[in-house]
Parts: sequence; structure tokens; C-alpha cells
Amino acid sequence: MLFSAILASSLFAAANSQTGCGLGSVIIQNPNNAILYALQATFNSTSANQTFGISSGTLNCQKTELVSNEKALNFANANADALSNEIALGQGEYLDTLLALLDIQNNDEFKEKLRANYIAIYKDKNTQGANIVDAISIL
Repeated sequence: MLFSAILASSLFAAANSQTGCGLGSVIIQNPNNAILYALQATFNSTSANQTFGISSGTLNCQKTELVSNEKALNFANANADALSNEIALGQGEYLDTLLALLDIQNNDEFKEKLRANYIAIYKDKNTQGANIVDAISIL
């Protein structure tokens, strides 16, 4: 019973900024060395629990607000760093793929809009794929 209460309360705690959210951030809450960070990241990425956490707003993940396109969400999560660079530039292969997954028309115009709103999209250093896709969805 006590374990269930601890687990339930930790499902809504803050995720680690280095390894993100998921089962690993629930099991290993305060990593303090490279081994624990590696284990946390490994648990976060196993059996799609991070995607589930993002979709449901559990496992220390922020729930997506507007995204229902699972492929776009998975792609944005897997390529968040590359997307950050390409959105800043307003061009790139990863950005093209994400816009295609979101079925966005007028790509050149939209890419410029994304580039102009880079600061708003990446207002937090912990920006995750779900945040990126949500921001794109409301532009």
C-alpha cells in the first residue's frame, strides 16, 4: 500500500532535464552519477513507456495538448535536438519530415513562421517533442 502511494505521487513529479520523462524517472528519482543517469534513460526508453507517459500525462511527462498524431509525436521525441537546430535555421530534412507527418501545407511559409517563433517554441530548456508539436499545431 505504501509503495503504491509513493509510486502514484511520483507519477506527477518533475522529470529529469537530462534524461526526460518515463518509467526511469519514476524508478530513479534523483540520479547523482553517470550510472544512475544511464539506467534512468534506459528505463525511460523501454517498451514505449515514454510515449505512453507523454500521451497520458503520467510518468513525469507533460501531457500533449493538441497532438493526436502519434507518428509525428514519436518522430519529434526521437529527433528533438535535430528539430531544434532545423527550426532555428528554418530548413532541414527532419523539419520537412515532421511537417509532412503533420500534413502541413505551404512548407516554406510555415518554416519561416517556425523560425520566427523559435524563442516561443523553445522557451524552456526542457522542451520535449510533445511541446514542439503542440507549438507547431497552434501556429
